[in-house]
Amino acid sequence: MEPKRYGITILGSLLLFFCMAATCYGIVLFSSLSRTLEVTASFKQGQVLKAGVDKITVTWGLNQSLAAGTDSAYKTIKVKLCYSPVSQVDRAWRKTVDNLAKDKTCQFKIVSRPYDKWNQTFEWKVERDVPSGTYFIRAYAYNSDDIEVAYGQTTDAKKTTNLFDVQAITGRHASLDIASVCFSAFAVLSLLGFFIAEKRRAKLSEQK
Repeated sequence: MEPKRYGITILGSLLLFFCMAATCYGIVLFSSLSRTLEVTASFKQGQVLKAGVDKITVTWGLNQSLAAGTDSAYKTIKVKLCYSPVSQVDRAWRKTVDNLAKDKTCQFKIVSRPYDKWNQTFEWKVERDVPSGTYFIRAYAYNSDDIEVAYGQTTDAKKTTNLFDVQAITGRHASLDIASVCFSAFAVLSLLGFFIAEKRRAKLSEQK
């Protein structure tokens, strides 16, 4: 065998070995998944939603134009809220990684349900701990081993269209402000009462 061809054969064997090893250890690459799910949501492009207040209606299901049996391994659907690229800049803790075990794109769970090829809908209130940012929604299909096998999302492949913003909860609640004012007023009145009582006590002592 020629040295060059022999080297190519070894390289190919090594690549095959590493791919098989990755599969055995449950490493799933996002780039290996097929986009077979159709995912839509009730928000409008550029809409600003308030955390803890506003709601989104999410709908997902199998792309009905696909061949029968495409979804034979699908057992569970998990819908997630995901950061768009603009909200990942200079934020390593939100970084997109092809290895889904290390990927930080979709950190917020919306809902998890058994798979159904027909459309399913869920109304989700934006959770109070969601930070300000620009987002999209993605659904993953999992097999019986709880491993991702397919996906769908509300945006395009580059994640630049059909995005929405979340405005996080900032500042204090009105109830806390009211409680703080009441407590401060009570403290001032208590101090004033103590001062008046001490003066009276001092006068009584002088009269004696």
